[in-house]
Amino acid sequence: MSRRMVDRWEDDNKSYLKLNIKNRIYPTLYGLVIGDCLGVPVEFKKRGTFTIADMEGYGTYNQPKGTWSDDSSLTFCLMENIVENGDEASLLRKFVKYKEEGYLTPYGAMFDIGNTTIEAVNRFLGGSSPSQCGGKEEYDNGNGALMRIAPLAFILCSNFNFIEKCNVIKKYTELTHAHPRSIVGSIIYIQLLIAMYLNNSINLSISGIEKLFKTNFNENHVYRKELESYKRIFQDGFFDLKENEIKSSGYVVDTLEAAIWCLGTTKTFEGAVLKAVNLGGDTDTIASITGSLAGIYYKMDAIPEKWIRQIASKEKVDELINRFMLYCANQAVIKEYGEL
Repeated sequence: MSRRMVDRWEDDNKSYLKLNIKNRIYPTLYGLVIGDCLGVPVEFKKRGTFTIADMEGYGTYNQPKGTWSDDSSLTFCLMENIVENGDEASLLRKFVKYKEEGYLTPYGAMFDIGNTTIEAVNRFLGGSSPSQCGGKEEYDNGNGALMRIAPLAFILCSNFNFIEKCNVIKKYTELTHAHPRSIVGSIIYIQLLIAMYLNNSINLSISGIEKLFKTNFNENHVYRKELESYKRIFQDGFFDLKENEIKSSGYVVDTLEAAIWCLGTTKTFEGAVLKAVNLGGDTDTIASITGSLAGIYYKMDAIPEKWIRQIASKEKVDELINRFMLYCANQAVIKEYGEL
């Protein structure tokens, strides 16, 4: 009898662990896709020339309501690659399929991809090793890596070795964006997701990231030097900045600042993503990153059900997210208990 009670107790703990992961992954990834969908119709439009209050269609790319862009497609590529236990080369092959065949797009056709990502894919096709494909120059610091790496938070959330996490994030970022500024931006983003996964407040999460950098890297380390580019995020009063002080370009620093500012200056998931879209500029990427942060922070119940229903090719999205969630949940159980 006592043995069966122990087994039941362990089963309950496994179920709770899986549920906890589900409750973090679903809102993060659905939030990301919804932000992307909201931003697609007004990408590149100037701030103040439009107002988005709900899901709309057409606009910039003449796509139906609920259409998602490369932000979601390349995120799905990473999710699928993780589930398949793929490596960096297999992930880049998925990027090639996205570019050439419209792989993991809503309607089987690509309509958007960043220049730095195209260049990296072309280097890969030309025979470069994955670690040598990403752009290394200062002008290569767009947000094309930042926008696709959110799933890493869920394979790194139980690793408390910051250096090891940074090395994994670097490996996936440099496939397309190899400048250390982009890598630092990716580290900040993933560590912020992890901190909020662990139910930390926004302010505590941000201050904790700065401490991790200063504890693990000396002041001469390239990551500490590049952290200076993101200094506004860590300053007191960042959330007191006015909208006209926030840029919404495709530059990685502007994008990360804008997404975090939108989260920290609103009170709801809906408020955060709509604020992000209405900043104008690179609306889909800024809103998708904001959506992932707001999703993990406010959880699934805070995401409007109507927006979830309006996602294009929703069955495909549901399947991709669910498969990734089950993989992460099973891996967590195996790590904790040695078996499923």
